[in-house]
Amino acid sequence: MKMMNNNYPLEWLDTLILVHFNPDKTDVSQLSEDELAVISEYVVKESGRIQVRIKNEIFDLRRKRQIRLLVRKYHSTLIFLLDTIVDSHKCSAFQKPLLAAAATAVVKCLDDLLSFLEKRFSNYLSLDERVPITYLMVSRNELQLKLKSLKKRKAENEEVQQVLSVVIKELELALSIQDRNRITFRQLLYERTLLNELERAHIIETHGLCSMLDHLLIGLNFNSAAYIELLIQRVVSKIETTEELSEKLNLLSYYGKEFNQVYSDEKLFFKAGTQHLKTVLGNWFVHEIQYLERQLELSAVSSKGTVAHDKTDNKVECDLSADQIGIILRAADEARVVKSRSMSLVFQRIVPHLSTAFKRDLSYQSVRSKSYNAEENDKNIAIMTLEKMIKKIRSY
Repeated sequence: MKMMNNNYPLEWLDTLILVHFNPDKTDVSQLSEDELAVISEYVVKESGRIQVRIKNEIFDLRRKRQIRLLVRKYHSTLIFLLDTIVDSHKCSAFQKPLLAAAATAVVKCLDDLLSFLEKRFSNYLSLDERVPITYLMVSRNELQLKLKSLKKRKAENEEVQQVLSVVIKELELALSIQDRNRITFRQLLYERTLLNELERAHIIETHGLCSMLDHLLIGLNFNSAAYIELLIQRVVSKIETTEELSEKLNLLSYYGKEFNQVYSDEKLFFKAGTQHLKTVLGNWFVHEIQYLERQLELSAVSSKGTVAHDKTDNKVECDLSADQIGIILRAADEARVVKSRSMSLVFQRIVPHLSTAFKRDLSYQSVRSKSYNAEENDKNIAIMTLEKMIKKIRSY
């Protein structure tokens, strides 16, 4: 079979599919093993060459209308060729292994070229049109293979694994829907893009609210209700590590700021007709912050009637400064001498009952903060105090 080289990028594929692989025009069973081997090998290289030639042809044009017509012409031609090769594949001759392999390679080439046009020149295509059934079947098989590969991946971090499981479940549902004939090019392009990005992504843990996987999904606006609910539950579980309203508010504001800084494409969506992921979660953060601020205001009002000296009568005075108390409490928490859900809670429960020779009312937030910036002199005094206690215990 002669390899053609002219100005029409699809000439070789066109001739191969409409003539040499067409049972109505050629006795395909007469194709030799060498010919089929050459076709299978050549079609892989031809895909890349065609992409370059189409790209160059498009870039030579100046007017958008001309580009739109050319892109749509190639897109419709590729779909026609795909329909033809899939229809020809039904012939019994294509049951032979080498011929079936060659035909499969051609189908893969056409699918890659369609994907190339839809991703690179999506602005010139009518992406809201329904996908032809043949193209849909081929693409669905390709996507299911990628999904099968994704299901084998495991994340060491539990939060990341939960996200991965939700994504796989949502994609399984999307690809298994019987009424796939209503799928648009836009939705198909999104599913293909998502799976390709997941295939390349590093599924690892990161510090903070969002992992690298979350950044990818938020960036692509994976606006699945199950995924949004998972993100909300993650935030809730993180702020519930403290009982102090002010601390909850600080954490919530911090996570809200982190989330707002994550980029998300406003033009993409996983679920058509569903609000953008950042809109839903952004509104949730706003309402939750307003609620906590109101709770904090009410708490402050209810405590106004308490007499100041009643709070201090039962305090224990320490012969240490606030900085030195902070060092000892931090060490007690990190050494697990005292155990609590968080270090913040340790300071919150103990500091209000202590005072120093110079200060009756200590702020647990301030004492905790100072424990992270301890001066050498304060550390030495804290050590000397503990050594004095050790000597006293030994004398018992």
